[in-house]
Amino acid sequence: MKYMMLVCGDEATQAPPGIEDDTRRWVAEMEGRRVRVTGDALRPISDATTVRVRNGELLLSDGPFAETKEQILGFDILDAADLDEAIEIASKHPVARYGSLEIRPFR
Repeated sequence: MKYMMLVCGDEATQAPPGIEDDTRRWVAEMEGRRVRVTGDALRPISDATTVRVRNGELLLSDGPFAETKEQILGFDILDAADLDEAIEIASKHPVARYGSLEIRPFR
């Protein structure tokens, strides 16, 4: 089953030292297990554009739509046997130690 894993955290908070190396090791492990299909980090929320259409009118705004402390920092698409394996994969991601990972199955 395929899952979208959203990697979330507070852009204003300094990431722990070594997080990039830890993330590279996580990616290598998950690709070695053939459970990571693809993924990438996202540019900062200052580069985001929110698109909405209301009553036929196109509405654009800079930044994310939701005003939250955590932002989506990146994503991974996982191909796991089931939710338990997806949770195990997410729990090993370095951002789980200071941010959060949201996993959702594809329809």
